[in-house]
Amino acid sequence: MEKSEKLQELVTSEQIIKEKKNLSYDCDICKKVFSLKGNLISHKCIHAGEKPLHCDICGRSFTYNSEIIRHKRGDTFSVSNSLTQHKRIHHTGERPYHCDICGKSFSQNYALTQHKRIHSGEKPYHCDICGKSFFNGSSLTQHKRIHTGEKPYRCDICGKSFSVSSSLTQHKRVHTGEKPYHCDICGKSFSQNSHLARHKHIHTGVKGKG
Repeated sequence: MEKSEKLQELVTSEQIIKEKKNLSYDCDICKKVFSLKGNLISHKCIHAGEKPLHCDICGRSFTYNSEIIRHKRGDTFSVSNSLTQHKRIHHTGERPYHCDICGKSFSQNYALTQHKRIHSGEKPYHCDICGKSFFNGSSLTQHKRIHTGEKPYRCDICGKSFSVSSSLTQHKRVHTGEKPYHCDICGKSFSQNSHLARHKHIHTGVKGKG
């Protein structure tokens, strides 16, 4: 009897494994099918325009964990097209993509696509919490942190956290004393571009807001 029960348990376990193998998870937006629920969750970020994973070195955002792993190890030029784009950004300064409305140029096609939305007013990325719309997915991701309170960018000196990487960059200048914005009239330097803009009103006589 004991041997029979063990055999039954073994058969039942095999059935459960087979059933699990046959499980599938369908995207209700595009109907794409996934064998793992986690892959479906990651996939849905594409439709939402979300990039929830962030590089703690440069702040760049990614949809998939595999993308951020490749990025961090520097394996970003495995495709010749990626290398071409990298050279335009960091070495040659080439900007072959031109806006036919205002003439502004870009090194990458996706940047031109995003730019054109300024002219068209198209905002395809929508917040599912408040309904606010945005030109690109990264702006939506940053906006959602208002609702969630998430602050993924942390200062390694004082521990203060920020919702966007640019705020952390500005904050770190408090510690380093860096002032990269210089007045071309008197030479005075500032840690933030907005401070330089306010300062220039002294020379121009134009009063800024506030």
